[in-house]
Amino acid sequence: MLSDIRMPGMDGLELLETLRPSHPDLPVVLMTGFGSVDTAVRAMKAGAFDYIIKPIEKDELIVVLERALEKRSLVAEVEKLRAEVDERYGFENLVGATPAIREVFRLVRAVADSDARVLLTGPTGTGKELLARAIHYRSPRRKAPFVAINCAALPEGLVESELFGHEKGAFTGAVRRHRGRFEQADGGTLLLDEVGEVPLSTQVRLLRVLETAELQRVGGTDTIKVDVRVIAATNRDLRAEVRAGRFREDLYYRLNVFHIPVPPLRERLDDIPLLVDHFIARQARAHQRPARRVSPEVLDRLMRYPWPGNVRELEHVIERAVILSPGEVITEVRLPDLDEADAADAASAGLLREGWTINDALADLERRLIVEALRRERGVQARAARLLGISRSNLNYRIKKLGIQIADITYR
Repeated sequence: MLSDIRMPGMDGLELLETLRPSHPDLPVVLMTGFGSVDTAVRAMKAGAFDYIIKPIEKDELIVVLERALEKRSLVAEVEKLRAEVDERYGFENLVGATPAIREVFRLVRAVADSDARVLLTGPTGTGKELLARAIHYRSPRRKAPFVAINCAALPEGLVESELFGHEKGAFTGAVRRHRGRFEQADGGTLLLDEVGEVPLSTQVRLLRVLETAELQRVGGTDTIKVDVRVIAATNRDLRAEVRAGRFREDLYYRLNVFHIPVPPLRERLDDIPLLVDHFIARQARAHQRPARRVSPEVLDRLMRYPWPGNVRELEHVIERAVILSPGEVITEVRLPDLDEADAADAASAGLLREGWTINDALADLERRLIVEALRRERGVQARAARLLGISRSNLNYRIKKLGIQIADITYR
Protein backbone atom coordinates (compact mmCIF):
# COMPACT_ATOMS: atom_id res chain seq x y z
CA MET A 1 0.00 0.00 0.00
CA LEU A 2 1.26 3.44 -0.99
CA SER A 3 -0.37 6.17 1.10
CA ASP A 4 -0.01 9.85 1.80
CA ILE A 5 0.22 10.87 5.46
CA ARG A 6 -1.83 14.08 5.42
CA MET A 7 -5.34 13.17 4.23
CA PRO A 8 -8.85 14.36 5.22
CA GLY A 9 -10.79 12.24 7.73
CA MET A 10 -7.97 9.80 8.58
CA ASP A 11 -4.26 10.42 8.17
CA GLY A 12 -1.79 7.81 6.87
CA LEU A 13 -0.52 6.78 10.33
CA GLU A 14 -4.08 6.14 11.56
CA LEU A 15 -4.80 4.17 8.38
CA LEU A 16 -1.68 2.08 8.94
CA GLU A 17 -2.63 1.34 12.57
CA THR A 18 -6.18 0.43 11.50
CA LEU A 19 -5.03 -1.99 8.79
CA ARG A 20 -2.19 -3.63 10.69
CA PRO A 21 -4.29 -6.13 12.76
CA SER A 22 -6.12 -7.52 9.71
CA HIS A 23 -3.20 -7.25 7.22
CA PRO A 24 -0.04 -7.84 9.29
CA ASP A 25 2.13 -8.78 6.28
CA LEU A 26 1.06 -5.91 3.99
CA PRO A 27 4.06 -3.66 3.17
CA VAL A 28 3.06 -0.01 3.63
CA VAL A 29 5.01 2.92 2.15
CA LEU A 30 4.06 6.36 3.49
CA MET A 31 4.61 9.66 1.63
CA THR A 32 4.62 13.20 2.93
CA GLY A 33 5.62 16.69 1.88
CA PHE A 34 6.11 17.72 5.51
CA GLY A 35 8.92 15.47 6.67
CA SER A 36 10.26 15.44 10.20
CA VAL A 37 12.31 13.02 12.28
CA ASP A 38 9.41 12.60 14.72
CA THR A 39 6.96 11.66 11.96
CA ALA A 40 9.46 9.22 10.41
CA VAL A 41 10.05 7.52 13.77
CA ARG A 42 6.29 7.23 14.39
CA ALA A 43 5.77 5.75 10.93
CA MET A 44 8.47 3.09 11.36
CA LYS A 45 7.27 2.21 14.88
CA ALA A 46 3.74 1.77 13.52
CA GLY A 47 5.10 -0.80 11.06
CA ALA A 48 5.63 1.16 7.84
CA PHE A 49 8.02 -0.50 5.39
CA ASP A 50 9.46 2.85 4.29
CA TYR A 51 8.90 6.61 4.47
CA ILE A 52 9.38 8.90 1.45
CA ILE A 53 9.63 12.73 1.35
CA LYS A 54 7.95 14.61 -1.52
CA PRO A 55 8.69 15.54 -4.23
CA ILE A 56 9.22 11.90 -5.19
CA GLU A 57 11.53 10.81 -7.98
CA LYS A 58 9.95 8.06 -10.07
CA ASP A 59 13.10 5.89 -10.06
CA GLU A 60 13.39 6.18 -6.26
CA LEU A 61 9.74 5.17 -5.82
CA ILE A 62 10.15 2.14 -8.12
CA VAL A 63 13.16 0.94 -6.10
CA VAL A 64 11.23 1.28 -2.83
CA LEU A 65 8.20 -0.57 -4.20
CA GLU A 66 10.37 -3.35 -5.63
CA ARG A 67 12.02 -3.79 -2.22
CA ALA A 68 8.59 -3.87 -0.55
CA LEU A 69 7.34 -6.54 -2.95
CA GLU A 70 10.54 -8.55 -2.46
CA LYS A 71 10.04 -8.44 1.30
CA ARG A 72 6.42 -9.59 0.86
CA SER A 73 7.64 -12.48 -1.30
CA LEU A 74 10.29 -13.47 1.27
CA VAL A 75 7.75 -13.39 4.10
CA ALA A 76 5.43 -15.63 2.07
CA GLU A 77 8.30 -18.04 1.34
CA VAL A 78 9.27 -18.19 5.03
CA GLU A 79 5.66 -18.94 5.98
CA LYS A 80 5.51 -21.65 3.31
CA LEU A 81 8.73 -23.27 4.55
CA ARG A 82 7.54 -23.00 8.15
CA ALA A 83 4.29 -24.73 7.22
CA GLU A 84 6.24 -27.51 5.47
CA VAL A 85 8.43 -27.95 8.55
CA ASP A 86 5.37 -28.08 10.81
CA GLU A 87 3.82 -30.67 8.50
CA ARG A 88 6.95 -32.86 8.43
CA TYR A 89 7.88 -32.63 12.11
CA GLY A 90 4.45 -32.25 13.65
CA PHE A 91 3.32 -34.82 16.21
CA GLU A 92 0.83 -36.19 13.69
CA ASN A 93 3.80 -37.46 11.64
CA LEU A 94 5.23 -39.49 14.51
CA VAL A 95 4.06 -42.88 13.28
CA GLY A 96 3.29 -45.85 15.49
CA ALA A 97 0.60 -47.42 17.67
CA THR A 98 2.45 -49.96 19.82
CA PRO A 99 2.65 -49.25 23.57
CA ALA A 100 6.45 -48.79 23.39
CA ILE A 101 6.36 -46.00 20.82
CA ARG A 102 3.19 -44.39 22.20
CA GLU A 103 5.06 -43.90 25.48
CA VAL A 104 7.86 -42.16 23.56
CA PHE A 105 5.32 -39.85 21.88
CA ARG A 106 3.73 -39.10 25.27
CA LEU A 107 7.09 -38.05 26.69
CA VAL A 108 7.89 -35.91 23.62
CA ARG A 109 4.57 -34.07 23.92
CA ALA A 110 5.08 -33.57 27.65
CA VAL A 111 8.53 -32.00 27.34
CA ALA A 112 8.17 -30.08 24.07
CA ASP A 113 6.77 -26.81 25.43
CA SER A 114 9.25 -26.68 28.31
CA ASP A 115 12.88 -25.58 28.15
CA ALA A 116 14.27 -28.73 29.80
CA ARG A 117 17.31 -30.49 28.39
CA VAL A 118 16.44 -33.84 26.83
CA LEU A 119 18.53 -37.01 26.48
CA LEU A 120 17.39 -39.36 23.69
CA THR A 121 18.90 -42.85 23.86
CA GLY A 122 18.47 -45.78 21.53
CA PRO A 123 20.14 -47.71 18.70
CA THR A 124 21.22 -46.01 15.48
CA GLY A 125 18.38 -45.49 13.02
CA THR A 126 15.51 -45.36 15.52
CA GLY A 127 14.56 -41.76 14.68
CA LYS A 128 16.18 -39.80 17.51
CA GLU A 129 16.86 -36.76 15.32
CA LEU A 130 13.25 -36.77 14.07
CA LEU A 131 12.07 -36.73 17.69
CA ALA A 132 14.50 -33.90 18.53
CA ARG A 133 13.12 -31.84 15.65
CA ALA A 134 9.55 -32.58 16.74
CA ILE A 135 10.40 -31.29 20.23
CA HIS A 136 11.94 -28.12 18.78
CA TYR A 137 9.15 -27.33 16.31
CA ARG A 138 6.53 -27.69 19.04
CA SER A 139 8.42 -25.53 21.52
CA PRO A 140 8.42 -21.76 22.14
CA ARG A 141 11.79 -21.73 20.29
CA ARG A 142 10.36 -23.04 16.99
CA LYS A 143 10.94 -19.75 15.11
CA ALA A 144 14.63 -19.77 16.09
CA PRO A 145 17.25 -22.09 14.56
CA PHE A 146 17.41 -25.85 15.01
CA VAL A 147 21.08 -26.84 14.66
CA ALA A 148 22.32 -30.45 14.67
CA ILE A 149 25.90 -31.66 14.98
CA ASN A 150 27.07 -35.28 14.77
CA CYS A 151 29.85 -35.42 17.34
CA ALA A 152 31.10 -38.78 16.04
CA ALA A 153 31.67 -37.47 12.52
CA LEU A 154 34.21 -34.82 13.58
CA PRO A 155 37.98 -35.30 13.88
CA GLU A 156 38.95 -34.98 17.55
CA GLY A 157 40.94 -31.81 16.93
CA LEU A 158 37.97 -29.98 15.39
CA VAL A 159 35.24 -30.78 17.91
CA GLU A 160 35.81 -27.67 20.04
CA SER A 161 36.05 -25.43 16.99
CA GLU A 162 32.74 -26.76 15.64
CA LEU A 163 30.95 -26.49 18.97
CA PHE A 164 32.32 -23.20 20.28
CA GLY A 165 33.78 -21.50 17.18
CA HIS A 166 37.25 -20.08 16.66
CA GLU A 167 38.97 -16.79 15.97
CA LYS A 168 41.01 -16.05 12.88
CA GLY A 169 44.54 -17.42 13.32
CA ALA A 170 43.60 -19.66 16.28
CA PHE A 171 45.25 -22.62 14.54
CA THR A 172 46.65 -23.57 11.15
CA GLY A 173 43.87 -23.24 8.60
CA ALA A 174 41.76 -20.82 10.67
CA VAL A 175 41.72 -18.14 7.97
CA ARG A 176 38.59 -16.41 9.27
CA ARG A 177 36.45 -16.15 12.38
CA HIS A 178 34.00 -19.05 12.72
CA ARG A 179 30.81 -19.04 14.78
CA GLY A 180 30.34 -22.43 16.44
CA ARG A 181 27.15 -24.42 16.65
CA PHE A 182 26.20 -22.95 20.02
CA GLU A 183 26.27 -19.44 18.56
CA GLN A 184 24.44 -20.58 15.42
CA ALA A 185 21.67 -22.06 17.60
CA ASP A 186 21.34 -18.97 19.82
CA GLY A 187 17.68 -18.57 20.81
CA GLY A 188 16.88 -22.02 19.43
CA THR A 189 17.81 -25.67 19.92
CA LEU A 190 21.11 -27.53 19.52
CA LEU A 191 21.08 -31.31 18.96
CA LEU A 192 24.30 -32.98 20.12
CA ASP A 193 23.96 -36.22 18.18
CA GLU A 194 26.20 -39.11 19.33
CA VAL A 195 27.19 -37.06 22.38
CA GLY A 196 28.95 -40.11 23.82
CA GLU A 197 31.72 -39.59 21.26
CA VAL A 198 32.74 -36.14 22.59
CA PRO A 199 36.38 -36.37 23.79
CA LEU A 200 36.99 -36.05 27.53
CA SER A 201 39.06 -32.90 26.98
CA THR A 202 36.08 -31.21 25.28
CA GLN A 203 33.57 -32.46 27.85
CA VAL A 204 34.99 -30.02 30.41
CA ARG A 205 34.29 -27.01 28.17
CA LEU A 206 30.88 -28.38 27.19
CA LEU A 207 29.94 -28.73 30.86
CA ARG A 208 30.95 -25.13 31.54
CA VAL A 209 28.81 -23.81 28.67
CA LEU A 210 25.82 -25.76 29.98
CA GLU A 211 26.37 -24.40 33.49
CA THR A 212 27.03 -20.75 32.63
CA ALA A 213 25.42 -20.23 29.20
CA GLU A 214 28.70 -18.55 28.24
CA LEU A 215 31.53 -19.58 25.93
CA GLN A 216 34.80 -18.42 24.46
CA ARG A 217 35.78 -19.21 20.90
CA VAL A 218 38.97 -21.22 20.41
CA GLY A 219 41.80 -18.69 20.38
CA GLY A 220 39.55 -15.92 21.71
CA THR A 221 39.25 -14.03 24.99
CA ASP A 222 35.78 -12.47 24.68
CA THR A 223 32.99 -14.11 26.68
CA ILE A 224 29.87 -14.73 24.56
CA LYS A 225 26.43 -15.27 26.09
CA VAL A 226 24.25 -17.93 24.43
CA ASP A 227 20.63 -18.93 25.00
CA VAL A 228 20.36 -22.49 23.69
CA ARG A 229 18.20 -25.48 24.56
CA VAL A 230 20.34 -28.61 24.31
CA ILE A 231 18.99 -31.99 23.23
CA ALA A 232 21.52 -34.82 23.35
CA ALA A 233 21.25 -38.16 21.57
CA THR A 234 23.36 -41.30 21.80
CA ASN A 235 23.31 -44.99 20.95
CA ARG A 236 25.64 -45.70 23.87
CA ASP A 237 24.88 -46.51 27.50
CA LEU A 238 26.23 -43.30 29.02
CA ARG A 239 26.08 -44.71 32.55
CA ALA A 240 28.40 -47.51 31.46
CA GLU A 241 30.63 -44.90 29.77
CA VAL A 242 30.74 -42.98 33.08
CA ARG A 243 31.74 -46.13 34.97
CA ALA A 244 34.45 -46.81 32.37
CA GLY A 245 35.83 -43.28 32.81
CA ARG A 246 35.07 -42.23 29.22
CA PHE A 247 32.26 -39.79 30.06
CA ARG A 248 32.11 -37.24 32.87
CA GLU A 249 29.50 -38.00 35.52
CA ASP A 250 28.68 -34.31 36.08
CA LEU A 251 28.13 -33.79 32.33
CA TYR A 252 25.91 -36.87 32.21
CA TYR A 253 23.62 -35.44 34.89
CA ARG A 254 23.58 -32.03 33.17
CA LEU A 255 22.35 -33.65 29.96
CA ASN A 256 20.05 -36.25 31.50
CA VAL A 257 17.37 -33.88 32.79
CA PHE A 258 14.53 -35.52 30.85
CA HIS A 259 15.35 -38.99 29.50
CA ILE A 260 13.48 -40.49 26.53
CA PRO A 261 14.53 -44.06 25.63
CA VAL A 262 13.70 -44.88 22.00
CA PRO A 263 13.02 -48.59 21.32
CA PRO A 264 14.53 -50.47 18.35
CA LEU A 265 12.19 -51.50 15.55
CA ARG A 266 12.42 -55.19 16.54
CA GLU A 267 10.57 -54.25 19.76
CA ARG A 268 7.70 -52.61 17.85
CA LEU A 269 7.19 -54.92 14.86
CA ASP A 270 3.43 -54.29 14.87
CA ASP A 271 4.20 -50.71 13.78
CA ILE A 272 5.75 -51.90 10.51
CA PRO A 273 2.49 -51.82 8.46
CA LEU A 274 1.87 -48.20 9.56
CA LEU A 275 5.47 -47.20 8.84
CA VAL A 276 5.40 -48.92 5.44
CA ASP A 277 2.24 -47.03 4.41
CA HIS A 278 3.75 -43.77 5.65
CA PHE A 279 7.04 -44.26 3.78
CA ILE A 280 5.33 -45.40 0.57
CA ALA A 281 3.19 -42.24 0.52
CA ARG A 282 6.20 -40.02 1.17
CA GLN A 283 8.55 -41.68 -1.34
CA ALA A 284 5.88 -41.99 -4.06
CA ARG A 285 5.37 -38.21 -3.84
CA ALA A 286 9.10 -37.52 -3.76
CA HIS A 287 9.94 -39.74 -6.75
CA GLN A 288 6.62 -39.37 -8.65
CA ARG A 289 5.90 -43.10 -8.65
CA PRO A 290 2.53 -44.93 -8.68
CA ALA A 291 3.25 -47.19 -5.69
CA ARG A 292 0.43 -47.29 -3.10
CA ARG A 293 0.89 -50.47 -1.05
CA VAL A 294 2.91 -53.67 -0.66
CA SER A 295 1.70 -57.17 -1.40
CA PRO A 296 0.79 -59.47 1.53
CA GLU A 297 3.87 -61.59 0.77
CA VAL A 298 6.18 -58.56 0.93
CA LEU A 299 4.59 -57.35 4.17
CA ASP A 300 5.04 -60.80 5.69
CA ARG A 301 8.73 -60.75 4.77
CA LEU A 302 9.15 -57.27 6.24
CA MET A 303 7.47 -58.39 9.48
CA ARG A 304 9.85 -61.37 9.85
CA TYR A 305 13.04 -59.39 9.22
CA PRO A 306 15.08 -58.37 12.34
CA TRP A 307 15.85 -54.77 11.15
CA PRO A 308 19.35 -54.18 12.53
CA GLY A 309 19.27 -50.73 10.92
CA ASN A 310 15.89 -49.92 12.52
CA VAL A 311 13.41 -47.41 11.05
CA ARG A 312 16.06 -45.76 8.86
CA GLU A 313 16.79 -49.08 7.18
CA LEU A 314 13.08 -49.73 6.64
CA GLU A 315 12.65 -46.35 4.95
CA HIS A 316 15.63 -46.99 2.65
CA VAL A 317 14.23 -50.41 1.69
CA ILE A 318 10.82 -48.90 0.91
CA GLU A 319 12.36 -46.01 -1.04
CA ARG A 320 14.25 -48.42 -3.29
CA ALA A 321 11.13 -50.58 -3.76
CA VAL A 322 9.00 -47.54 -4.64
CA ILE A 323 11.52 -46.40 -7.27
CA LEU A 324 11.68 -49.86 -8.87
CA SER A 325 7.99 -50.74 -8.67
CA PRO A 326 6.19 -50.34 -12.05
CA GLY A 327 2.68 -50.41 -10.55
CA GLU A 328 0.64 -49.52 -7.51
CA VAL A 329 1.48 -52.75 -5.65
CA ILE A 330 5.07 -53.42 -4.55
CA THR A 331 5.75 -57.13 -5.07
CA GLU A 332 9.52 -57.21 -4.39
CA VAL A 333 11.85 -55.78 -1.77
CA ARG A 334 15.56 -56.22 -1.26
CA LEU A 335 16.69 -56.76 2.30
CA PRO A 336 20.42 -56.03 2.06
CA ASP A 337 21.56 -57.67 5.28
CA LEU A 338 20.09 -61.07 4.45
CA ASP A 339 21.31 -60.92 0.86
CA GLU A 340 24.80 -59.83 1.95
CA ALA A 341 24.90 -62.47 4.70
CA ASP A 342 24.15 -65.17 2.12
CA ALA A 343 26.91 -63.82 -0.11
CA ALA A 344 29.36 -63.71 2.83
CA ASP A 345 28.58 -67.33 3.73
CA ALA A 346 29.21 -68.38 0.14
CA ALA A 347 32.49 -66.48 0.03
CA SER A 348 33.74 -67.89 3.33
CA ALA A 349 33.13 -71.43 2.09
CA GLY A 350 35.88 -70.86 -0.47
CA LEU A 351 38.24 -68.92 1.78
CA LEU A 352 41.29 -71.03 0.89
CA ARG A 353 41.58 -70.27 -2.82
CA GLU A 354 43.95 -71.81 -5.31
CA GLY A 355 47.38 -70.20 -5.04
CA TRP A 356 46.58 -68.26 -1.85
CA THR A 357 48.91 -68.14 1.11
CA ILE A 358 47.77 -67.73 4.71
CA ASN A 359 48.73 -64.05 4.49
CA ASP A 360 46.42 -63.61 1.50
CA ALA A 361 43.55 -65.23 3.39
CA LEU A 362 44.18 -63.16 6.53
CA ALA A 363 44.31 -59.92 4.53
CA ASP A 364 40.99 -60.83 2.87
CA LEU A 365 39.40 -61.58 6.25
CA GLU A 366 40.76 -58.32 7.70
CA ARG A 367 39.31 -56.41 4.76
CA ARG A 368 35.88 -57.99 5.30
CA LEU A 369 35.89 -57.22 9.03
CA ILE A 370 36.77 -53.56 8.45
CA VAL A 371 34.14 -53.14 5.71
CA GLU A 372 31.50 -54.74 7.95
CA ALA A 373 32.44 -52.49 10.88
CA LEU A 374 32.24 -49.39 8.66
CA ARG A 375 28.91 -50.60 7.29
CA ARG A 376 27.44 -51.14 10.74
CA GLU A 377 28.60 -47.70 11.93
CA ARG A 378 27.53 -45.99 8.67
CA GLY A 379 31.05 -44.89 7.77
CA VAL A 380 31.87 -43.21 11.10
CA GLN A 381 35.49 -44.32 11.53
CA ALA A 382 35.74 -43.47 15.25
CA ARG A 383 32.88 -45.86 16.07
CA ALA A 384 34.11 -48.52 13.62
CA ALA A 385 37.54 -48.42 15.26
CA ARG A 386 36.00 -48.84 18.72
CA LEU A 387 33.92 -51.78 17.43
CA LEU A 388 37.10 -53.43 16.12
CA GLY A 389 39.07 -52.68 19.28
CA ILE A 390 41.74 -50.58 17.56
CA SER A 391 42.60 -46.87 17.46
CA ARG A 392 41.21 -44.60 14.79
CA SER A 393 44.69 -43.94 13.36
CA ASN A 394 45.31 -47.71 13.20
CA LEU A 395 42.01 -48.17 11.34
CA ASN A 396 42.90 -45.41 8.89
CA TYR A 397 46.30 -47.07 8.26
CA ARG A 398 44.65 -50.44 7.57
CA ILE A 399 42.05 -48.88 5.23
CA LYS A 400 44.84 -47.37 3.13
CA LYS A 401 46.99 -50.55 3.27
CA LEU A 402 44.13 -52.77 2.11
CA GLY A 403 42.90 -50.32 -0.54
CA ILE A 404 39.39 -50.10 0.92
CA GLN A 405 37.25 -47.48 -0.87
CA ILE A 406 34.90 -45.90 1.67
CA ALA A 407 32.69 -44.47 -1.09
CA ASP A 408 31.95 -47.99 -2.39
CA ILE A 409 30.53 -49.28 0.91
CA THR A 410 26.74 -49.66 1.04
CA TYR A 411 25.52 -48.64 4.52
CA ARG A 412 22.61 -50.17 6.38
